Amino acid sequence: MEKAKSKASKKTTAAGTSHPRERYEFWYESMLLIRRFEEKAGQLYGQQKIKGFCHLYIGQEACASGAVSASIKDDKWITAYRDHGLPLALGSDPKALMAEMFAKATGCSKGKGGSMHFFDKAVNFMGGHGIVGAQVPMGAGIAFSEKYNKTGNVCYCYMGDGAVRQGAFHEALNMAMTWKLPVVFVIENNGYAMGTSVERTSNVTDLYKLGHAYDMPSEAVNGMSPEAVHEAFAQAAERGRKGEGPTLLELRTYRYKGHSMSDPAKYRTKEELESYKNQDPIEHVKEVLMNNGWATESDLEKVELKIKEIVNECVTFAEESPYPSVDEVYKDVYAEADYPYIIE
Repeated sequence: MEKAKSKASKKTTAAGTSHPRERYEFWYESMLLIRRFEEKAGQLYGQQKIKGFCHLYIGQEACASGAVSASIKDDKWITAYRDHGLPLALGSDPKALMAEMFAKATGCSKGKGGSMHFFDKAVNFMGGHGIVGAQVPMGAGIAFSEKYNKTGNVCYCYMGDGAVRQGAFHEALNMAMTWKLPVVFVIENNGYAMGTSVERTSNVTDLYKLGHAYDMPSEAVNGMSPEAVHEAFAQAAERGRKGEGPTLLELRTYRYKGHSMSDPAKYRTKEELESYKNQDPIEHVKEVLMNNGWATESDLEKVELKIKEIVNECVTFAEESPYPSVDEVYKDVYAEADYPYIIE
């Protein structure tokens, strides 16, 4: 779902790459926006302007941007509580996302959700869910709706590696495979469920193999590579649109920061962290753009300045926005405005 280009523009693919210039340009700008947005969020959290839980996406940007470029406009998305990257890649207004973290009325969830509960119907982003694994059967349900209505759309259902230990994960996979639902289950395996490694909590450490119990097409994907993510998502989505059912993708990725802002991440070594920083997807895409003559240092500096301005505008917007009024407390609790068990 790359930014629309004019019909006259030609897609350029350099030797040694299987993706066009426009896609790399989208990946660079998209991932850089996520990175700078998250860095600013971390800074603001330290200043106590953002409160509550906050889980940053730094390092995992390719898992969002590489997937979005392989999707179509009306596909649906749902994820867990590390949920800032996907809506940014999908094109949500970053000002509304920042305002949500400030608990302001102009936020994407009216200031009632905070960092873990972003929603944006305009880009088909169904959240942001704080209960580990709860979004997995919901993703299957969204896919059921798409199949029932014969839309041809696919639902991408993200989760962390810790969520695969939930029973609902297995129930959803079984149901999705039985009914051949158009859903792509996506495990963002960053190696740790909070501070506990996959090796300490799972007998099966190649998490994509969990799909084999349901005869579900499953594979491990380099989650630090937007190219690999794009290709895996495109193939899985095509399978879903053809009525062939779900796919399980294990994106092997890494978060450069702790599980949340309160996590010093002392359970991993500096060497491990550095090994993944050497695989930084943003640096990789920057290198491809420059090596192919598609961008100069000056071009990329302009993108950096553009992103910096966007993020600064987000902060100003959030700081100047009002908090929700007191009468908002009873709204949006139930779909029915006159639900009888709301007491004012």
